[in-house]
Amino acid sequence: MQRICFLMEVVAGREAEYQRRHDEIWPELTAALSEAGVRNYSLFRRGTQVIAYAECHPDAATAFGNVGATEVNARWQEWFKDVLAVTTGPGGEFIEADEVWHLD
Repeated sequence: MQRICFLMEVVAGREAEYQRRHDEIWPELTAALSEAGVRNYSLFRRGTQVIAYAECHPDAATAFGNVGATEVNARWQEWFKDVLAVTTGPGGEFIEADEVWHLD
């Protein structure tokens, strides 16, 4: 299992819409995340910055790669183009935060 923390940026002024869409998250997307190995997935927002945390089985690349290959993820990503300003680095990778410490 790999813990991952990554960052995204909401388009300024679209924070309420970002929240509304997550309030109505699609059950087929949450099922795809679970089936792909993503667990304990949380999003936190401070202004326009979103901090994401997930536990991935066996690792983040595999779990999110499996999610990325789904049709439901493609639809979700398309739906979010107007509310997310930045989701990845220049090479398409997550903008990760380094783990400093954790308590089990």
